[in-house]
Amino acid sequence: MTTYRIAPSILSADFARLGEEVRNVVSAGADIIHFDVMDNHYVPNLTIGPLVCQAIRPHVDVPIDVHLMVKPVDRIIPDFAKAGANIITFHPEASDHIDRSLSLIRDHGCKAGLVFNPATPLSYLEHVMDKVDMILIMSVNPGFGGQSFIPQALKKIAEARRLIDDSGRDILLEVDGGIKIDNIAAAAAAGADTFVAGSAIFGQPDYKAVIDAMRANLAKV
Repeated sequence: MTTYRIAPSILSADFARLGEEVRNVVSAGADIIHFDVMDNHYVPNLTIGPLVCQAIRPHVDVPIDVHLMVKPVDRIIPDFAKAGANIITFHPEASDHIDRSLSLIRDHGCKAGLVFNPATPLSYLEHVMDKVDMILIMSVNPGFGGQSFIPQALKKIAEARRLIDDSGRDILLEVDGGIKIDNIAAAAAAGADTFVAGSAIFGQPDYKAVIDAMRANLAKV
């Protein structure tokens, strides 16, 4: 039986009280904290860095999943590992040497992953599956929260699931972008097991009600 994980994205949280927000969302049933890092270079937005990761680390025991939307990536990987990240993912387009970047993440004690934009082919995985602990499928174009789910992502999730199953490896399959109560089951049916949700959770007054409703729909898959 598949273990499903809910990973609220703090990009949509109230940054004026971020420690309280992450504690509340974990109390509401979150399995992972998703941490979006944007550099105003690889993507047209600027968010948060290692100091914020370090600041929230003492507030939660669940894994912190750092999604690097930055270019280049290697310089900042050790900083996030030191700041308390458990999982670090990056976009293959943002690294000159993908194998080296994946190894760098693992060498610093974190799980490593690759992120695939809607138009990025999964062929980047062909020679590095042995170094990948997570595959993240973007169901929106990266750079902004609150976007609508791109249905074509379901085909890519299914393709990634086949690659994982064929590899025989224990690799998480995460989906990020426009995930809500009414479409989370479709993403799970396609093969995803980890679900990033930002505004769908933090934009509601009752985090537990949203997460419970998501889990109820996942239970039907």
